[in-house]
Amino acid sequence: MHVEFFGATKEVTGACFLVHVGKHRILIDCGLIQGNYADEQRNYAPFPFNPAQINAVVLSHAHLDHSGRLPLLLKKGFQGAIYTQTASRDLARIMLRDAAFLNQKESEWNNKKRLRKGLTPLTPLYSIAEANVAVRRMRTLPYGQTHTIVPGVSLTLHDAGHILGSSIVELRCTEAGQHRTLVYSGDLGHSGAPILRDPAPIEHADLLLLESTYGNRRHRDWDATWEELGHTLMQAQKGGGNILIPAFAIGRTQELLYLFKRHYQEWEMNRWQIFLDSPLAIEATTIYSQHAALYDAEAHRMHHDGDPFSPPNLHYCKTAVQSIAINRLQGGAIIIAGSGMCDGGRIKHHLKHHLWRNNCHVIFSGFQARGTLGRRIVDGAAFVRLWGETIKVNAQIHTIGGLSAHADQTGLLKWLDGFHAPPRVALVHGEVEAMEGLRDKLHADRALNAVLPQFGEHLDL
Repeated sequence: MHVEFFGATKEVTGACFLVHVGKHRILIDCGLIQGNYADEQRNYAPFPFNPAQINAVVLSHAHLDHSGRLPLLLKKGFQGAIYTQTASRDLARIMLRDAAFLNQKESEWNNKKRLRKGLTPLTPLYSIAEANVAVRRMRTLPYGQTHTIVPGVSLTLHDAGHILGSSIVELRCTEAGQHRTLVYSGDLGHSGAPILRDPAPIEHADLLLLESTYGNRRHRDWDATWEELGHTLMQAQKGGGNILIPAFAIGRTQELLYLFKRHYQEWEMNRWQIFLDSPLAIEATTIYSQHAALYDAEAHRMHHDGDPFSPPNLHYCKTAVQSIAINRLQGGAIIIAGSGMCDGGRIKHHLKHHLWRNNCHVIFSGFQARGTLGRRIVDGAAFVRLWGETIKVNAQIHTIGGLSAHADQTGLLKWLDGFHAPPRVALVHGEVEAMEGLRDKLHADRALNAVLPQFGEHLDL
């Protein structure tokens, strides 16, 4: 029994871990590599294993850095089932279809330029039809139910509290009379976050694959976060401009809508018009509304009184015409648009129209990976390039770090303390500085010697 690491090794995206138990191979996650152009081109490289030899896949949740290469895996020969939580299947359906559509459009655009240069056209990573095939392969499980996925390997999913349907993966493995338990945290949620329950405690693991996105940082507490967000909204309102919020279509968008409704009077939200400018986020919000059983107690109460994601001044922008019309508004608009890291989607158009305005405010409420446009803006870039045009960054930039959907260092340590005996720990899904910070903290405070696997490295179970 052993695990091989083929993604999210000393980087945040591209989660992909291959578990060997006897003659069986189980892949945990198969995510897109995200970041700059060079990073994203790695998605086209051959898999470092034979997809046809994989017996089953476990998907921790629907975010593309965990699910985004699943259609490619099938395209290259995978024949088995994909196991995931019920809500994750619903979200993956729209996420993978959207990713295929955008990839297809980008390939068409690039190929026009390549043909003019006499270069061979590029093939999209996968088609919408291939994305739909991947979703049809998904077999759904509720939290807490144990299911044998291959002989000698049983799977239990636990609530990770990160986004709707996100799961902690528990694999109990048997080989030659030996029993071992592998736990993968997936993306572990930020305790106390709106809408969802806190991450479920796990009692035992022989080996734990632990995410480390914020392994060297602590978030603001929730009260301070609400105060900061409310103050930013009030400050922007006095300036008379618009607010741009680059937001992930799944998770962050629903949290923002929920908060705007919960604090509608306190934050004087009636002074704004809120535009959700993302067809994907609109679909995801509908799915969130359909899975109230996964909410925490407060969200349950709000759901009882009506849709918790629909403040009265909310406008859905489904078409490009509706999106373009927003940019005629010089003030009084809160524009929530994807992508969350500003590396695609409608937010780039809004940045082009507003980033140079002194009275514009841009609120970043989620992680910005290295190499993305969002990261450059957060890091203080004076100018950015959009479609060949140089744009001056005059807008006021705000980072509301406390809204993160990932556990911080304190949250990771607290969750880890729930194990009856300390497991072996391998850190994944983090930039090197975050991993090293968490590794050093684990060693100093818990006498745990966590490892930071390299790409292609394997650990024995």
